[in-house]
Amino acid sequence: MKYFNYILIVVGAIVAMYAKVGSDQNQFILIGGIVVLMIGVYRISKSIPSKRDEEIDDENMAQ
Repeated sequence: MKYFNYILIVVGAIVAMYAKVGSDQNQFILIGGIVVLMIGVYRISKSIPSKRDEEIDDENMAQ
């Protein structure tokens, strides 16, 4: 499932760049590529633990 997030990011970036290259830009394709890219980034960021949570856990362990 982890690789799916990376695939979303790569596909979203490629689609957004492809839509931007053409002289006759299709705004819907550009927006779709950016949305797919952001979904991938969001899904990856959900799995990264917060530094603040780690500090709170360390303080609770020390007590």
